[in-house]
Amino acid sequence: MIDLHAHIDLCPEPSEVVKEIERRKMYVLSVTTTPSAWTGTYSIAKHYSRIKTALGLHPQIAHERISELPLFDTFINETDYVGEVGLDGSPEFVKYKKSQLAVLKHILKSCGNSGGKIISLHSRRAASDVIDILDKYPDAGIPVFHWFTGGKGDLKRAIQRNAWFSVGPAMLNSKRSIEMVEYIPKDRILTESDGPFAKISGKPLMPWDVELAVVGLSRIWDMAPSEANEVLFSNFRTLIASK
Repeated sequence: MIDLHAHIDLCPEPSEVVKEIERRKMYVLSVTTTPSAWTGTYSIAKHYSRIKTALGLHPQIAHERISELPLFDTFINETDYVGEVGLDGSPEFVKYKKSQLAVLKHILKSCGNSGGKIISLHSRRAASDVIDILDKYPDAGIPVFHWFTGGKGDLKRAIQRNAWFSVGPAMLNSKRSIEMVEYIPKDRILTESDGPFAKISGKPLMPWDVELAVVGLSRIWDMAPSEANEVLFSNFRTLIASK
């Protein structure tokens, strides 16, 4: 199983989560929310080859942590993965748009200067703006939209830009999201948990709960879960090889 967006460092017992990931032979991208969290988060899983740690600065706290951009630049060459980064246009965060834009532009430029990264992107109520900015930084790397919630027009633009998409169990609880997933090419989709933030029935999701997303995708694709798993592993290998 593959979890391309999990907040392992924010789980109640990160070391136990890492052990369970290893026991299940999963592939997991452990995203961070601040550059200052990088060292500690990386150390949690540095001995586990199936877990990679991404360097991030979450848009919801960009205005509070913009001073950490030099730290971001310090660590950028230590990983092939960046996330969670992006923009958030929700009512409570849109007032910080200027800071969010400055942070994202800096990050994308830094990614380009470092040879390009696989980038896990947050784009809640800001998909169009994120795509516009990506167009200005073509060398930044490979964008992977985490829990995409933009409109159909935004989705078409993202697909045309060769973006990827990570889909989780909570996302597949929405009829609108399912309709969006149906439109995305099968070979651009990977699974995610977004745990422990994402929940189902009030329970925080763990990386291994991506199995629920595999089942959901198998229904959308009209195939057995085992076949859906094969598609996802093929996609994963393609994404990693393209870096």
